[in-house]
Amino acid sequence: MPDPRPCRRKLPRRSALSDPGALEHLQVIRETMERSSAFTAVPGWGFVATGITALIAAPIALRMATAEAWLAAWLIEALIAVTIVLATMHHKAARLGTHLLSISGRRLFIGLLPALTAGGLLTIALMWAGTLRLIPGVWLVLYGVAVMQAGAFSVRTVPAMGAAFVVFGAIALPLPWLGANIMLAAGFGLLHIVFGSLIARKHGG
Repeated sequence: MPDPRPCRRKLPRRSALSDPGALEHLQVIRETMERSSAFTAVPGWGFVATGITALIAAPIALRMATAEAWLAAWLIEALIAVTIVLATMHHKAARLGTHLLSISGRRLFIGLLPALTAGGLLTIALMWAGTLRLIPGVWLVLYGVAVMQAGAFSVRTVPAMGAAFVVFGAIALPLPWLGANIMLAAGFGLLHIVFGSLIARKHGG
């Protein structure tokens, strides 16, 4: 018995990969996923600038007559450094078409908070206990941990920088007061300059 259904001509299937529009759509999806998974607006030149401010602040702080004045000098430097980093990060993010509070940006900032908060609390405790010699090492170690945590959502150079800070902090912890301050200046000064230059060269500023 003949098939009552009309003959259907089988059309050749068109591969999605052969469609230029589909390829462009896939490329957009890939770029969007990459931007959402890694925060690329890390300001290399901003880190270089903060390294310079740290090298300026270190000898000023070391000349202070009291522990409170030494701490105040470094807190002023930290405020200046944070302002520089946020301003240059905002500028780079705008240039790259990225928002600071994107998913990856929020993850980066959240990654910084636990270790930095611990550093603040330990600073208060060490000031009360009178063991100032440990503060530079504690700052370096906990800042390095914070950068490593945040760097999990950024370019690879960032967690490497955090690891270098941890090493410098481990060296600083057993040193006397002068040696610990030298390591503090080398960490927040030289490491920021070296790694900031690498980030600026490899990742567009």
